[in-house]
Amino acid sequence: MSEDVEKAPKEKTEKVEKPQKKKKQEKGVFSLYKIENDKVARLRPICERCGPGYFMADHGDRYTCGHCGFTRYRPSEK
Repeated sequence: MSEDVEKAPKEKTEKVEKPQKKKKQEKGVFSLYKIENDKVARLRPICERCGPGYFMADHGDRYTCGHCGFTRYRPSEK
């Protein structure tokens, strides 16, 4: 067996940082309403056919009602 064999010091490897996670979008009622000065403001439009209580889904370029299927397109910005 070897007598004067010294172990080489291990090189320290730098820690690889994990990418930060994106903040999750709020779910439920919190994404539909906003409270301003003790008043409730609706953030999404209500359906014109179904009436109050049926919010329209936001699809980027249009709003769509999930209950009756009514679609309202947003005006294009140029």
